[in-house]
Amino acid sequence: MKDNNRPVNLSRRNSLKFVAGAIGTGILAARLGADVAAPAPAIAQNDMSPDAALKQLMDGNKRFVDRKRTNPHQDLSRLTEVAKGQKPFAAILGCADSRFPSEIIFDQGFGDLFVCRVAGNVATAEEIGSLEFGTLLLGAKVLMVVGHENCGAVGATLKGAQVPGQIGSLVDSIKPAVESSKNQPGDHLENAVKANVLLQAKRLKASPVISKLIEDNKLKIVGGYYDLDTGAISIVADS
Repeated sequence: MKDNNRPVNLSRRNSLKFVAGAIGTGILAARLGADVAAPAPAIAQNDMSPDAALKQLMDGNKRFVDRKRTNPHQDLSRLTEVAKGQKPFAAILGCADSRFPSEIIFDQGFGDLFVCRVAGNVATAEEIGSLEFGTLLLGAKVLMVVGHENCGAVGATLKGAQVPGQIGSLVDSIKPAVESSKNQPGDHLENAVKANVLLQAKRLKASPVISKLIEDNKLKIVGGYYDLDTGAISIVADS
């Protein structure tokens, strides 16, 4: 398992070194920015503070829970509008679970959310790189890591299940969270899911790209826990 992960880790270190140096000189923004279509003013919706972006995200979830969805930005005019460029106000690192469709849960539409989904909502090198792009280049102001009730990936890790193929790489990424939460009172799976959210958020904050955005008050990272029964997102914080 360690041998399989070594090339990925090396690649991640090298890419982060390049990105960190590029930020200081402006090379990254200049080069990648040339490939990102300049958005029309109408879709520059992320000219807000990180706190305002988080409120907009949570307000959408409240509408979903209260069965008062407005289904914004989901018509044909919005589709053609964002074809010219994108400026999502929020980024999501969520589980690949079929019961977690971010745009529905947060009552958002085309161009609103920059979403990465992977089983166990783990922050792999590829997910981190994608979210660096979504925050640095596209300008998302809040990045939420969302775990959910009865997560299968976390549950398998908690049980110590023997898994085939590359599923083991997900388990390895989640194991530290399971270990850190095993002596906590309450539901063991829920505790492990929330600990995993905090662990993956910590890994994201270790990115020099993302940490610089946080330092400059251009980004906020928060953890979330999705209740499958009610549809509600609750904020997960360090105890």
